[in-house]
Amino acid sequence: MTIMDYHNIITIEPGKRSGKPCIRGMRITVYDILEYLAGGMTEAEILEDFSELTSEDIKACLAFAADREKKLFVAPL
Repeated sequence: MTIMDYHNIITIEPGKRSGKPCIRGMRITVYDILEYLAGGMTEAEILEDFSELTSEDIKACLAFAADREKKLFVAPL
């Protein structure tokens, strides 16, 4: 399975939301979406609440988080 290319969807701008990764230059952060999902909201509920988002945006947030997790390095004790 290959991870989706989120690079055209997830943007980081120093002056927007303190440089946090956002969706397509909007003020909605990857963290916001992940927090909604972790809190139990469904994709459909998020899309209903934020009409400017797409299903692809939500998948990009998950791909971004998965990619970041894959890059984490834990030093051995």
